[in-house]
Amino acid sequence: MEIKFGPAGLGPVKTAEETLEAYSKLGIKACEIAFTYGVYIKSKEDAERIGRKAEKLGILLSIHAPYWINLNSAEKEKIEKSKERIFRCLEVGTWLGAKKIVFHPGYYGKKSKEETYSVIKDGILDLQKKRKDKNFTPELAPETTGKINVFGSVNEIALLVQDTKCSFCIDFAHILAREKDYKFSEIFSRFKSRDFHIHFSGINYGEKGEKSHKKTPESEIKKLINNLPKERNFTIINESPFPVDDSVLSMKIFKKVLSSH
Repeated sequence: MEIKFGPAGLGPVKTAEETLEAYSKLGIKACEIAFTYGVYIKSKEDAERIGRKAEKLGILLSIHAPYWINLNSAEKEKIEKSKERIFRCLEVGTWLGAKKIVFHPGYYGKKSKEETYSVIKDGILDLQKKRKDKNFTPELAPETTGKINVFGSVNEIALLVQDTKCSFCIDFAHILAREKDYKFSEIFSRFKSRDFHIHFSGINYGEKGEKSHKKTPESEIKKLINNLPKERNFTIINESPFPVDDSVLSMKIFKKVLSSH
């Protein structure tokens, strides 16, 4: 088992290399660049420079695509715009050497769950074809989502993997908020991949699911680590309001668990 822990967030382009150096000194081996409000790394030169630095330090990069994505919008134009945003992440991700493009696939809106699935599946198949045509290297990784009225249940993501050959991102905080349980054994039996890309952080939730992320409690980190199958590899990205601190804490707990076994 190999585990790379790291935060969501790299910060501004001009300080990216220094930030990666600081992460490396803390023992961090992964970083998810948050393009939450837009793809802010614009130039190929900057992306390649950041990518080279990450590679030199042994830090695995991934990208979180912008939040304005809905592959099931009632408006065709919005679906096309969503694809363009993901496509731009694929391009920049290729320059960076990023491994995954994580994204929230969409909303049910007024369509049934089955119809929504079909539309989103077609959107991802189209992106997969374009990705191949352009030789873009990152994998598309639709994420499990935290609200019950939003597309992205464990079952829906597992079906997308099966039907489109895409990758996936398992957000255990979202699963807890949605299902009131982490579903560890179900997840690790449904997804056969040897390598898992995971989001894990503290979360506030209610009847309808996710409300907000919070600092990750030690007890929850221990639960996660104790439930990880030994024969798989994991990249674990923390999205709490304190992603660096919580990643360092997770590493410490992991070392303790390892030494006690």
